[in-house]
Amino acid sequence: LARVERTDFLSPMSIGDVAHVSAEITYTSKHSVEIQVNVIAENILTGAKRLTNRATLWYVALSLENVDKVVEVPSIEYESSEQQEEGRKRYEAQKLDRIETKQRSKDIILPAINVDRQSKEPFTVGYSQSSLIHLVGPSDCALHKFVQGGVTMKLMDEVAGIVAARHCKTNIVTASVDAINFHQKIQKGSVITVSGRMTFTSNKSMEIEVFVDVDHVMESPKGKASAVTAFFTYVSLDKEGKALPIPMLKTETEDEKRRFEEGKHRYLNTKAKRMAQVQKIQ
Repeated sequence: LARVERTDFLSPMSIGDVAHVSAEITYTSKHSVEIQVNVIAENILTGAKRLTNRATLWYVALSLENVDKVVEVPSIEYESSEQQEEGRKRYEAQKLDRIETKQRSKDIILPAINVDRQSKEPFTVGYSQSSLIHLVGPSDCALHKFVQGGVTMKLMDEVAGIVAARHCKTNIVTASVDAINFHQKIQKGSVITVSGRMTFTSNKSMEIEVFVDVDHVMESPKGKASAVTAFFTYVSLDKEGKALPIPMLKTETEDEKRRFEEGKHRYLNTKAKRMAQVQKIQ
């Protein structure tokens, strides 16, 4: 797994629902595969079905004999040249974004372990920043003893949720996840540190940046390296499931102010795209 495009959680899935997951290959480049995934929840009592979320995943093909060697992907047959061209545009767009994200991943976030939160001012970045340390075991891995992407994503969501809960002290849920970029493979026996920090708040949502650093403790003398990065968006809900106002994030340093403005730019861009899609449907 190389990348997961932005994922919007359209509807919550309840305990007792049956999940129907479908996946389809929609584009292939020389070395990668684009897969569209839809998740539908079914109420087993009424039979009613609803779309809960959908996502686009990009995979890179690796050799079975040498996992460090990228191999070519067989091309699929397209229904039309237009469909193929649209896929190529998506491929080029995600490729460019991966390059930009990899450059941004050089940003450093120190793990927040045993933080004295009583000394921190509420609603600041330092107050809610959180980390989780995890030893990669056999149950986390797929073939060739490398971590499955879903395992990493779950840990990232847990840390982002802790950051969001510490910030607003209410019930919080994941609203969306920006593109998750996997910069390098994580193998069994590695120690990963998952850290999250608040970057931006609007009136009804909050953005948390999450880093996954990997330490190949048994092999690499180089120390930690950035493995995965992403932005998670959370909302706060009351007991009736209605959105609550989010406390304004207090920025203290120039870097925090810069990240807040960058988050605001992403928020406004996403909002504009969503409005354009609604108008297109109408």
